[in-house]
Amino acid sequence: MATTDTRTQILDAAEHLFAEHGYSGTSVRAITKLAGANVAAVGYHFGSKAELMAAVVRRVVEPINAAQCAGLDELFARTPDPPVSELVEAFAGPLFDEMPAGDEGGARTSRLIVTILSDPAEEARSWTGPAEISVRERYLAAFARALPGLSPEELWFRMRGILAVTAVDRLEVYQQPTPGCVSPVAGEAARRWAITFLTAAMSAPPTRT
Repeated sequence: MATTDTRTQILDAAEHLFAEHGYSGTSVRAITKLAGANVAAVGYHFGSKAELMAAVVRRVVEPINAAQCAGLDELFARTPDPPVSELVEAFAGPLFDEMPAGDEGGARTSRLIVTILSDPAEEARSWTGPAEISVRERYLAAFARALPGLSPEELWFRMRGILAVTAVDRLEVYQQPTPGCVSPVAGEAARRWAITFLTAAMSAPPTRT
């Protein structure tokens, strides 16, 4: 039991620090200090800081991936060619579910997703696992059928935009609003607005070269 507890404590600490400071800005010593563990515990449980980052990302992303796959399966059970709006909702909906407004864990997930998208460290930007690759390829194929005029590169750029917009929105909902600014809206209204906005963004004409 102690081994499992230590591993989980390290994962919790690493998730918090990677989300706050990025991959390069987080040291193994800082992680183990926050976790109340020995520095050698990271090597024992994960092998390296890079493998720890991968484990953190897997723990956060895999429930989202599973829900996205289930949503796509439900759409395909009804029709072989779902419309863009339904594809967007199936892809973005689980992000809202896993990043609930006003929840510290949801905000941390938001920050971590932003880190994965933007951190210059290769270990943060390029991590992929079998579940993430499978989800990406399935949605790319479905969106490609619904939006045949888009190149694969622009299509993937727009899908990354879904991740970025949703993560930033959830993070702003959790943070204290800036005085004088309109407070972000939580709940079902924000979800509907996001689906409407992202559907329009995904459906826009191809960019002229």
